[in-house]
Amino acid sequence: MAFRKIAGSAVRGAVELALRAAERGHDPEPDALLDALAVPPEEPEAAENLARLLRACHAEAGLSAFGRRALFWDLHQRVANLRALRAAETETPAILRERIRSPLIITGMPRSGTTFLHRLLAADPAAFVPHGWETLHPYPEPGRPDHRARDLERQLKLFAIFAPELVRMHPVRASTPQECTELTAGIFRSLRFETMYAIPSYKSWLAAAGHGPAYQFHRRFLQHLQHQHARDGHWVLKCPDHVFALAELRATYPDARLVFLHRDPVHVLGSVARLTEALRVPFARDVDRPAIGRQILEDWARGGDILALEATQPGQALHLRFREIVTRPLETVRRIYGHFGMRWTEAAAAPIARLAAAMPDGGYGEYAYDFSDYGITTEEVRLRFADYMRALDLPLEGPSLRPRLRQAGLRPAPAGAGRSQTPLLFRKS
Repeated sequence: MAFRKIAGSAVRGAVELALRAAERGHDPEPDALLDALAVPPEEPEAAENLARLLRACHAEAGLSAFGRRALFWDLHQRVANLRALRAAETETPAILRERIRSPLIITGMPRSGTTFLHRLLAADPAAFVPHGWETLHPYPEPGRPDHRARDLERQLKLFAIFAPELVRMHPVRASTPQECTELTAGIFRSLRFETMYAIPSYKSWLAAAGHGPAYQFHRRFLQHLQHQHARDGHWVLKCPDHVFALAELRATYPDARLVFLHRDPVHVLGSVARLTEALRVPFARDVDRPAIGRQILEDWARGGDILALEATQPGQALHLRFREIVTRPLETVRRIYGHFGMRWTEAAAAPIARLAAAMPDGGYGEYAYDFSDYGITTEEVRLRFADYMRALDLPLEGPSLRPRLRQAGLRPAPAGAGRSQTPLLFRKS
C-alpha cells in the first residue's frame, strides 16, 4: 500500500506538468504523456491501447484547453484504477476466482428505453449494478475516508456547468447505474472514446482489432466489484454498444441473459446525434455536425442489420419494444423475470413499482430533432432501416413518406392499429 501511495504521488506530479502545459495552450506529445501516466508494466494491453488513443486524440480530436485537461485527468484516473486492481489481486488472489453467473444484459437501439429498464431492474435488492462512483473509483484511496460517491457527485455538478444540455438529455448521478463502456474504457479499448471525441483512426483500429480483450477486462472489473459486495445477487448490465460486439460478449459470458430493445430509428438517430454533439462540445474547439450525422447513420444502420438478424435466431434472448417498456413497465419487468426463470419476489416488486410510478412514460420528455442539422434526412433513415423495421414488426412513429415507403414494403396502418400511444403511420405489408 505504501508503494501505491508513493507511485500515485509521482504520477500525479508528472501528469500535473502535462496539465499545466495544456492550460498554456500546448498539447503534450502522446509519447511524453504516455510515459507520465506510467501504465503498470503488468498491463501491456492497456499501454498499447492507451498509446493508440493518445495519438488519435493528439492528431484528430481538436481538443480545447478544457478538453485536454479533462482527457488527461480521465486517463490518469483509469491508470490509477489499473494499479489499484493489480494491488488488490496481489493481496487477495480470490478476487479473480469470482464467478459472474448469468448476467442480465440490456442492449439494442440507443435511446430506446435502455436506461429506464436498467434502472427498473436495478431497483431489485438482489441486483448488482456498476454505479457511477464505483466505475470511476473501484477502491477507496488508501489512508483516506471513503467519499467516492460524494466526490463524484460534486464533479458531476461542476461538469453540468460546462454541458447543461447533456445533463438535460441524459441526467446522471453518482449513484446511477453506469453503462458497460465505462468499464471497457478502463483498458482504453472502448467505443466510449470515439463517442466523446472525433477520432476516426482509433475507431477504425477498434473495429478491425475487435473487443475481446475489452470484455475480458470487463469481467475482471466486475469480479472486483462483486468481491466487495460479499453477498449473493445477480448482475444487471446495460449498453447499446454491445450490439457491435455480440460474439465477444457471448464468449465472455456464455450464460448471459440478453434483452434487446427496439424502436423506430427516426426517434433514435436524431437524439443520438444531438447527444453525441452535446457530449463533444465541452471538449472540442469545433464540432462537425454532418460528420456526426454520417457516423451515427452508418454505425446504427449496421447495428440495425445485426439486430434484424438477431431477431431471426433461435435462443433465449428476449426482444422488447420501446412502447412496451414505457407504457407497461412493471408488466415488462415481470415478463423478463418469467422469460429467464428468475425469482420474482415482493421485495423486488415493491421498489420497482415505486420507481415506475415516479417516472411516468419512462421519464422521457418530448424532443424534436432536425435531421438536416446533421446532413441526413428522415427519408434516408426510413429507407436504410426498412429491413430492420420489417424484421421486428415495428410501428413507424415519424412523418409520412408514403410513396418511397411503399417501395420499401411498408403501407399505412389502419386507424387504431396497435397499442402504442404514438400514432402509427405505417405498418408492414
